[in-house]
Amino acid sequence: MGWPADVPATAHLFVASTADLTDRLDVSGEDAHHLARVLRLRPGETVTVADGSGWWRAYRVESAGRAAAGAAVALEALAERQREPALAPRLAVAFALTKADKPELVVQKLTELGVDRIVPVLAERSVARPDDGKARREAERWRRIAKEAARQCRRANLPVVEDLRPLQALAGHPGLVVAERNGGPVDALVEPPGGELLVVVGPEGGLAGGEVDALEPWARLDLGPHVLRAETAAIAAAALLGSARAAGAGRD
Repeated sequence: MGWPADVPATAHLFVASTADLTDRLDVSGEDAHHLARVLRLRPGETVTVADGSGWWRAYRVESAGRAAAGAAVALEALAERQREPALAPRLAVAFALTKADKPELVVQKLTELGVDRIVPVLAERSVARPDDGKARREAERWRRIAKEAARQCRRANLPVVEDLRPLQALAGHPGLVVAERNGGPVDALVEPPGGELLVVVGPEGGLAGGEVDALEPWARLDLGPHVLRAETAAIAAAALLGSARAAGAGRD
């Protein structure tokens, strides 16, 4: 078991399934264009390739050039497949929808911080309220952003980015944690029931008191003495909890 980021590679790619992590891999389409034309990789350079579910493999660039349909890159495996370590507990972050492109920033940074599940929600004070069609399109865009962020930070396991849902739909989760001022310290969060921490962050103006009560949180998490922007709070919560679980698990 190991981390793709431990390999001194020039680029990181994703394939559709574990079965595609073959001894020789021929890359075409947008990925090949990115490797050959944007990054200008040359034979001998190292690339890591993952399947999105945790399996990955290191490859050497054998050739990079043009094919009839565009760029083509041939990769030769340098080692056997490995599995990225699974940190426990699983970490999910539910963030209340905010305006403009702030949700894109949140998805990008939560992916980089190793969050396993990203849940956009509509809270009472959420200003942005897209219709069903726009919500679906935004969810697809967030998934693309998550994949690009996973390539950049070189994680082998893609986060699950869920569709927009009402905040109330989270009630009953056994490991639900509300991020708020005057909550508890991160080191007080012991192993959550159900094996997943789900931290909830409110929108601008925070969560309404009745919303928090309805969630019946298992715990509350303090993010410091200052009033944070909604997007900052989501990122800070992920950083605190992600660092704590990584420290508890150690590194292989």
